[in-house]
Amino acid sequence: MKKSNNKGNKSKNKNHNNNPGENIRVRSPRKGEIPGVVEQILGHGKIKVRCNDSNVRLCRIPGKMKKRIWIREDDVVLVKPWEFQSDEKADVIWRYTHTEANYLERRGFLKI
Repeated sequence: MKKSNNKGNKSKNKNHNNNPGENIRVRSPRKGEIPGVVEQILGHGKIKVRCNDSNVRLCRIPGKMKKRIWIREDDVVLVKPWEFQSDEKADVIWRYTHTEANYLERRGFLKI
């Protein structure tokens, strides 16, 4: 009995980016949104973020993000300050990868 060769070959199943010149789209901050760097994980869906406007905000991670995206210290995130207590509290709405964070820094959106 002959063994099939394709069952154990995991390298065929991996999705590699073979197009190094391919452009990626980076979400830029819109009106009322501020980029920042995570300083501390507080637990229970809350983090401390040093924002671009030099404020340290207590940010809440919404439930739909909490289940899908892992946020660690020194990650670059996009926050939306609350309408009241806007200098102290905010919601996290996006997490940038390292490549996207470097792009934002080169374009001048991130000044930390």
